[in-house]
Amino acid sequence: MTSVPFTEHFIEAVYLIASILFILSLKWMSAPPTARRGVLAGEIGMVLAIGGTLLNREIVEWKWIVIALVLGTIIGIPLGKVQMTAVPQRTALSHAFGALCVTLVGSAEFYLRSPNISSFVMAVLCMEVILGSLTFTGSLMAAGKLQEILPQRPITYRGQNFVNLSLLAGAVVIGGLLVANPGMKSLYPFIVFVPLVFGVMMIIPIGGADMPTVISLLNSYAGLSAAAMGFVLNSKLLIIAGALDGSSGFILSVIMSKAMNRSFTNVLFGAFGQVQASAAGGQEEKTVRSASAEEAAGILSAASKVVVVPGYGMAVAQAQHKVRELFDALSKRGVDVKFAIHPVAGRMPGHMNVLLAEADIPYDRLLDMDDINGDFAQTDVALVIGANDVTNPAARSDQSSPIYGMPILDVDKARTVMVIKRGMSPGFAGIDNPLYYLDKTLMLFGDAKSFVGNIVRELSGSGGH
Repeated sequence: MTSVPFTEHFIEAVYLIASILFILSLKWMSAPPTARRGVLAGEIGMVLAIGGTLLNREIVEWKWIVIALVLGTIIGIPLGKVQMTAVPQRTALSHAFGALCVTLVGSAEFYLRSPNISSFVMAVLCMEVILGSLTFTGSLMAAGKLQEILPQRPITYRGQNFVNLSLLAGAVVIGGLLVANPGMKSLYPFIVFVPLVFGVMMIIPIGGADMPTVISLLNSYAGLSAAAMGFVLNSKLLIIAGALDGSSGFILSVIMSKAMNRSFTNVLFGAFGQVQASAAGGQEEKTVRSASAEEAAGILSAASKVVVVPGYGMAVAQAQHKVRELFDALSKRGVDVKFAIHPVAGRMPGHMNVLLAEADIPYDRLLDMDDINGDFAQTDVALVIGANDVTNPAARSDQSSPIYGMPILDVDKARTVMVIKRGMSPGFAGIDNPLYYLDKTLMLFGDAKSFVGNIVRELSGSGGH
């Protein structure tokens, strides 16, 4: 008779430890030196949370749980072995799977309990399912755009925002009707289906440049839906974990928006990233100066201070390890090499930090925009590797530019600017970059990995002995 209470107390203790580990994990992951510890704490917390749940005496059938664990393992292991460059779309898929889980659990709870559901629980359940459904399809759409299965540019049509908001409002109205009468089971499929459609329509008009903000926002939605599920299931652990996930994702979204000097509404409804007419027109009238790997190596070897600006082009080319070789080669020559990291460089928050950390570039060499911008005026060479919009000086001077007012890296203030880029096509914002036409700028056309590798070979073969 005493074993049941002991088991329940034990489960609560396990949940408490798991909750503490989740909180510590989030705190430790906020700083590079403690990030590994934070990941480990989160993993241990999740194992404890799952283990504690499996001890629940209300479990009457283990067969489906075991099948789900086996299938999840079979699917999860290959998904975990993606290239670092594919981490953004992998993260979006994680949001999709989590949101689908929340939607399915919410649906099961509705059909098990209806019509004997209190107004509060029904309201929270509706919030859970609406957020879960739109996050599921929205995350799949985001993953498709990041993987370039779907178009990178925004897809828009007249009255789009009205249609999207009408869909969301419709889901909320259906939720209100279910709260008033939980026995209206015929309405429930619509509260799942309408947000599923809204999730697709929400992401269609959003361009690739806004994917970092979208990913963190979807992360927030997934966390909030999990917290709502915690209220439905009366699980304090889910409430805590979901609230942590939701609040951190929201804060990160605010930081991302501030880094672009744009509002949430502009990110979600502004169709940012359409190719501008100026991006295609007038390029024939402008001239650029290009250089070879040998010339670039000579300029870099003669420099005292070099700032490397990584962008998505570096990620696509998987050039981070060659960049590490360049860092080593220049450092051996006594060159002071630093890395300038823009908050929205790449395809997800912290994308560049993760790639450069994978290549074992020292953390103290990675500087945020606010910390590095004051150094560009004293920098001999700014080497831009696949970064477009975050280095565009039009953000400071051209009021007609869609990125006007966005904080940028001040690479144009360096004595010499070198840009590794495949061609002259515009970046995610769909606009031309005046930086490329400055007299101090040299364009290094080619694949980032190959070009950086050629520079390293030139440095190693000239005066390295």
